[in-house]
Amino acid sequence: MMEDVSTVSTAPSMVPARRAAYDCDVLVVGGGIVGLSTAYALTRARPGTRVVVLEKESGPARHQTGRNSGVIHSGVYYRPGSLKARFAVQGSAEMVKFCAEHGIPHQVTGKLIVATEREELPRLHALVQRGRENGIPVRELGPAQIAEYEPHVNGLAAIHVGTTGVCDFGAVAAELARLASDAGSEVRYGAEVAVVDRRPGVGVAVRTTAGAVVRARALVNCAGLYCDRVARLAGDAPPVRIVPFRGEYHELSPARAGLVRGLVYPVPDPAFPFLGVHLTRGVDGSVHIGPNAVPALAREGYRWSTVRLRDLAEVLGRPGTWHLARRHWRYGAAEVRRSVSKAAFTEAVRRLLPEVEAEDLVPAPAGVRAQAVGPDGTLVDDFLITEAPHTVHVLNAPSPAATASLPIGREVARRALAALDATR
Repeated sequence: MMEDVSTVSTAPSMVPARRAAYDCDVLVVGGGIVGLSTAYALTRARPGTRVVVLEKESGPARHQTGRNSGVIHSGVYYRPGSLKARFAVQGSAEMVKFCAEHGIPHQVTGKLIVATEREELPRLHALVQRGRENGIPVRELGPAQIAEYEPHVNGLAAIHVGTTGVCDFGAVAAELARLASDAGSEVRYGAEVAVVDRRPGVGVAVRTTAGAVVRARALVNCAGLYCDRVARLAGDAPPVRIVPFRGEYHELSPARAGLVRGLVYPVPDPAFPFLGVHLTRGVDGSVHIGPNAVPALAREGYRWSTVRLRDLAEVLGRPGTWHLARRHWRYGAAEVRRSVSKAAFTEAVRRLLPEVEAEDLVPAPAGVRAQAVGPDGTLVDDFLITEAPHTVHVLNAPSPAATASLPIGREVARRALAALDATR
């Protein structure tokens, strides 16, 4: 991943002549779970492919991958036929198998999606149909059956999704980095991209802020929060821009963690790509509650106090941001209210968990979601992968990207190898 980057430079000395040596075949920008899964997939699809991964942080999975609730999603929410639906259904089974094979903490717990108000019942029934269209076994529950799974949860009706689970995605990313390295890839940490120079028919060269130059036949952009900037550095005009949304979490105090046995979700609003404040018992036994979704004032804005003027100016200077704000300001205002008022956040939690009190909630680390937004303010709901000469850009990979990272990595690797073959 990358932070502040300079403007595009021609840097003619960076790009090799056609017959000059390359430092690698494929250069991956971004050491989150998607970038590392891509590197791993490249080494498996075509052994001997020289892969270098550049990550600006000192280790893997320091942003979206390592700052989420750790849920292995089943795919019940996603539009049938979409990349999200296909990759989540496939990826959830693969993720469980991967964790089991490599000794990574995980559990298949199942989850409840609970309707607490009558107007949510049609949306809940629609999820039943969507889940079945995606090939996911779901069971419809009444109040008495909800209590069998979660005695302290309130609801009029629910569905149980048995294939949902939890794991440590940070550990998954670290294992993918190890496997890719063992297969001959090189993962470089503390390597922030500053300049990308691409020449048709030749390849790509990248210079880091430390001055190191890496020459490659093909580039894969998995920069997450900075993917649109990397695309622009490469000379491309991405069809979307990243708007960062902070997801704010609390934990139940250890004395009250027994209120939740597994995973409990509200019925989501289909107008938004966020799933609402939910309850998640993790692999370590702690219970995460959240996230609340609010605009972040920086791409790494994990607190309200973190403000980066460049990031903020980019967001406010785009027409799509204002279209989004006009369309969804009521939803956004409610999220901000829950962010600044613990009483309001507690009220939202009590819809599902009536026994909880404000003093039971302990602040937990926040995450920032890289949400792609179109010029008209549309929130991009599906994964978005685009291609350009010598280049593959992953421009939208929010949840369930961690769940689906293994099939996403294979898809991105397939496209990268096609770009690699084109240079040869």
